[in-house]
Formats: sequence, structure tokens, C-alpha cells
Amino acid sequence: MSETASDKHIVILGAGHAGGRAAEALRQAGHKGRVTLLGAENHPPYERPPLSKELLAGAIAHEKTYLHPEEWYAEQGIDLKLGANAVGIDRKARRVALEAGGDISYDALLLTTGARARRLPLPGGNGKRVFYLRDIADTLALREKLTEGVRLAIIGAGFIGLEIAATARKRGVAVTVIELAPTPLARVAAPEIGEFLATLHRGKGVDLRTGLKVTAIEDTGSEVRVLVEGGEPVVADYVAIGIGAQPNVEIAQAAGIEVRDGILVDEFGRTNDPAIFAAGDVTRHLNPLLGRHVRLEAWQNAQNQGIAVAKAIAGSGAAFAEVPWFWTDQFEVNLQMAGAPDRWDRVVWRGEPTEPAFTLFQLLEGKVVAAVTINNMRDMRFARMLIQSGKIVDPAALGDKAVKLQDLVR
Repeated sequence: MSETASDKHIVILGAGHAGGRAAEALRQAGHKGRVTLLGAENHPPYERPPLSKELLAGAIAHEKTYLHPEEWYAEQGIDLKLGANAVGIDRKARRVALEAGGDISYDALLLTTGARARRLPLPGGNGKRVFYLRDIADTLALREKLTEGVRLAIIGAGFIGLEIAATARKRGVAVTVIELAPTPLARVAAPEIGEFLATLHRGKGVDLRTGLKVTAIEDTGSEVRVLVEGGEPVVADYVAIGIGAQPNVEIAQAAGIEVRDGILVDEFGRTNDPAIFAAGDVTRHLNPLLGRHVRLEAWQNAQNQGIAVAKAIAGSGAAFAEVPWFWTDQFEVNLQMAGAPDRWDRVVWRGEPTEPAFTLFQLLEGKVVAAVTINNMRDMRFARMLIQSGKIVDPAALGDKAVKLQDLVR
């Protein structure tokens, strides 16, 4: 941005977690010009992790997920427009067209359009008894159905599916989870962690069935039948589907912004248009620490990339370069993951999976490329430092709890 960046009108398209934190960061970075935050939902920016946990459990009101009360944005001079669905970007005129009519001009545009739940592309995938979970409305609709004795089939044993399963079991729901892969979290975690979670859920009464391919969902009017290849149907009252997310790239793609399973950006969030940036779940961004572009669906990435890119737009930022970090709470287990490895050649246990707390490291050519902690968050800080350092470590020392991880970092 130029020397007069503080006078520019910055429009943020997408009022989710990344967009909300970006608007906040612009003001904190000293941007004095106009800031407009456009959101398609009728809620101000909010955090999504509680949707499958505390909010689904009924432990909190949905307002507790908000980053700030709605009036806070006006106090900060941020023009928050809710229920404002954008339908087009005119890059030449630098204007965003709105579905309700009219358009908004910008000097810089930040796309934080997020992602949507991936739909099951099979017969019955959008039935009345089928639920997806991506926003507050989704959670409240599913929560209403999760009463004692109800039968819930969950398709997908990723983070969302397993979190819904844990929350539903706590509400007295009979839960069956159907997963195509041989272990839970197969896309993102080592098989050893998948096996640990499978044991955890089965021990809590979840009927977890892996290696099953769903072929259709039939609604009989009083219940649903999930048909699986080569097996008996799973009969339930309702179905929840958690099979990943799709980035909301359509408006960017239609405007000629480069897209590759996410809006392609550099380490500063810059697209192929110098006036347009992107951050959060919608991006495939260059991670300097990993040396490649990645698309992440994570609380940390949405928040921190949103902040970093906003600072870059305001002219005061550095490259966004962080070791990816994820977390989930299921039953009494807090699981944290660092790294995004596409391969590894060794795993090292620090503790045993039968212990209340342990850590698993994934190594490639002697370097730590990922780590998972179970009820052992103290290890996570140093695990991330080991990943970032790229140093070769002694596997025996790494697995020895008598050796302090901070000493290995040094």
C-alpha cells in the first residue's frame, strides 16, 4: 500500500472469524480510513469451534461465540453490514456488487469468504433428516434434535464428526459413526492417533464403523436408512454429515482471481490482483516454514492470518509464517496437533497411548514435521519450536520423558 494507505477505504468481504479479526487488526495497526465489513449471515463475526461442542451441547448461548458485541464495530468506526450477500467483484472499477442492489467501492479488498460444509453427493444427501454443521443456525437446528434416546448416524470421522459424536453421547444420544477410511482423522493425523480416538469413542458407547462406503440415504418418513456398500443399512432418526469443507472461491474465481482449491495468495495474503487480498479458510497460502502452499481449515489460521494480512494491507505487517496448529476436545480428551506433513518416515512416542497424557512425534529424515499431544499441552509449545527449527533430533532423547523438550530445542 502507498504512503496514503491510512486514508484508503478497505472492504472486507466475509464477516467470519478471519474477517472480524482483520477488521479489528486494521484499527489496531493505526488505519484511519474507512473499513467496511460485509457478512452474508445475520450474526456479527464469531468463533466456530464451539459450534460442535459447547453450543451444540447447550452449555452456552450463541452470543457467547461472538468476537465482540455488534455495537462494538460502530464504536470502532467499522461499518458492519450483516445479511449483505455479495454477488460480484468489478476489479477494474474496484467495486463489490450486492445481491440486494447497489455496490460498494474499495481501494483494497480483503476476501475472507471462508468455506462451507461439503455436501454428500449421493441420493438423500440433502434430506429433511440430514444435517450439516457450519454455522450457528446449523448447530441450533441439530441441537434441537439431540434428545435422550434419539439415534444419530454420523457420516465422517474427521474433527467435526467426532466432536458431534462426543457431544451427542453426552446428551444421551445413541451414536453410530460411519467412516470410509480405516481410522478416524485419516486425512490429517497419523494412523496411531486415529486408533487412539477409535478406542476412546468406542469406550464411550459410540458405534464406530470404519472402512465403509456410504451409497445413499433413504428417508422412510419416520426414520432414515444409511445404505453402505456390502453391509447392512444403518438405521437412525437423523444423520449428521462431516466430510470436510469447500472454500467459497466462486466470487473470486468469477472475477479472475487465481484459484486452486482455495484463493491462491503469497505469504502476505496478496492475490494476483494488487488491490485484492485474502485470508482464512478460503486461501491456499504460501507458508514459508513449510515451503509450499497449503489450505487450512483451522481456528488459528483464520485468526492469525486474518490479523497478519490486515497489518500487511495497513502497511505495517510481516509475512504470515506459522507452524499450523489444530485442536479438538472430545469427552475428557484435549488433542492438539502441530504441523501439516504430507509424509513422514518414523513416529516417536513420548509416553504411552494407555497413559492419561502423552505426545506423539512424526519425523522425516530425523526432523520433527508434526506432533500430537493428548492432555499434554505443555509439550505443544516446544513441539512447534522443534518443527519450526527444522533441526535433526535424537529420537531416543525425544521419546525420553526425563529429557526436557526445551533442551532439545536449544
